[in-house]
Amino acid sequence: MDPNPKSFPILSYVLARLPSLGPGSKPGISTSEVDIEQPASPPLKSLVPPPSSSSSGDPSSSSSAAAQIEDDMPHLAHPKVLASMTRAISDVSQTRSVLKTLGPRPDHEAVDKARAKLMDIEASLAKQLEENVLSPRPSDVDRLEWRAHLSERENECRKAAEKEKQVYKAVIQLEEMHDAYERLLKEAEERLVKIYRQAEDSAATATEEFDEDAVEDEVVDEEPNEDVIGLLHEASGKGVERVNLSGRRLRFLPEAFGRIRSLVVLDVSSNQLEFIPDSIAGLENLEELNAASNLLEILPDSIGLLQKLKILNVSGNKIVALPDTICHCRSLVELDVSFNNLAYLPTNIGYELVFLQKLSIQLNKIRSLPSSVCEMKSLRSLDAHFNELHGLPSMIGKLTSLEILNLSSNFSDLTELPDTFGDLTNLKELDLSNNQIHALPDTFGRLDNLTKLNLEQNPLLIPPAEVVKEGVEAIKVFMAKRWLDILVEEERKSMLEMQEQTQTGWLTRSTSWVKNYVTNVSEYLGSPRGGSPKDPFLDQQL
Repeated sequence: MDPNPKSFPILSYVLARLPSLGPGSKPGISTSEVDIEQPASPPLKSLVPPPSSSSSGDPSSSSSAAAQIEDDMPHLAHPKVLASMTRAISDVSQTRSVLKTLGPRPDHEAVDKARAKLMDIEASLAKQLEENVLSPRPSDVDRLEWRAHLSERENECRKAAEKEKQVYKAVIQLEEMHDAYERLLKEAEERLVKIYRQAEDSAATATEEFDEDAVEDEVVDEEPNEDVIGLLHEASGKGVERVNLSGRRLRFLPEAFGRIRSLVVLDVSSNQLEFIPDSIAGLENLEELNAASNLLEILPDSIGLLQKLKILNVSGNKIVALPDTICHCRSLVELDVSFNNLAYLPTNIGYELVFLQKLSIQLNKIRSLPSSVCEMKSLRSLDAHFNELHGLPSMIGKLTSLEILNLSSNFSDLTELPDTFGDLTNLKELDLSNNQIHALPDTFGRLDNLTKLNLEQNPLLIPPAEVVKEGVEAIKVFMAKRWLDILVEEERKSMLEMQEQTQTGWLTRSTSWVKNYVTNVSEYLGSPRGGSPKDPFLDQQL
């Protein structure tokens, strides 16, 4: 819930200096409590020092980070500056307290389900109200009384629907509050930067002059680049299939680009694009789009109209969320959204992208994978390292085509793997390094095709360290034997239970036979003697 010190250095510093707000009473930037939902913002080069490399939350590291920022920004330690900053962030502290009471941010899949449920409730309510209006009035009921009855029934339906919607509205409202909190953190950091600038004397003037020169050098004419103009003229005369505009310092693409319908491959990587125009939907034959290493924060919804798109690379941008329409690009074979600010993937991405073979989502802030990912039956490579994954979907074993899986460096968030992990029988390369996994799943020994395995920097107990040192084959043998022992033990228990049931059944049948025998004898003894002649032999036996 606390702001990320790498994204909000001044705000984190001020909060950490306040015992009632920060994670501790000592000055310093605590990195042990980081809000993993916060998108990273670019560093303030003229004001903010480089982010600390520490991520362990060690007190000495926090102290050194605080000392570093104080050295680079000496006015921060001034009591008046700190007091002014404290007053400026009162709204942050209040909002944070409320969110800590309400709970953590719900995952994207839960929010989507809540929205869908609300729509279902509304549809059901509309149907009930329609049936209510169209219901015939009994002949023995007065018209006014019937209207009053219908009105009362309508109110009951609305109240019931509203009561049912409350829990789902709460999920959506909590998500919206966290969104608002993110914006609040950005605004608070900007306020603190202004306060610090006002506190500077001669250094402030020098900084402002430097910034003006830098801005002047970076001004780019908003007119289209000459290369782009020439390309558009060329494309109008003949069908162009491949366009490479990589590294041209482009700030935008003109809308006319959407009219090059013959385009198959478009490379606009390593530019300064802040958005992709909606007209890209006109590139109906586009199969490969490379927009890596730009300044994109969003992708247009119209990207879902690129029905022939097979390769999409938007890595190295600032994208916070992928549009749900990306699921409509059903021809996608490779999707690279690495090195962005993603906190989640679209809920239905796995149900729609059934031909996807390579998914690269590393270097983001993704906390969980949607369960639909397990439906990507064609997926061969999944790279999710350097995220904040808390686990994998329980049905991950359905990815039977998966050959390469990288889950490294999810650090303290990833602590275990599901039992279905052993169903990934085609897996060849697996990287689980730099996590907090204590035990491999019991089914791990079934990964017969696994040839490359990295388990470094995990507190593993199963298998033990001496087995891990012997390599992947020794690990597979150990886990396979462990799995076999478990199966044998389960079989033994099952046999014991069957024997107990068999013995119990024999005793039951024996008891029943004795009861029947005694009953028959009792009936014989109790029958009237005169009804039939006695059998001397039977009397003697009895």
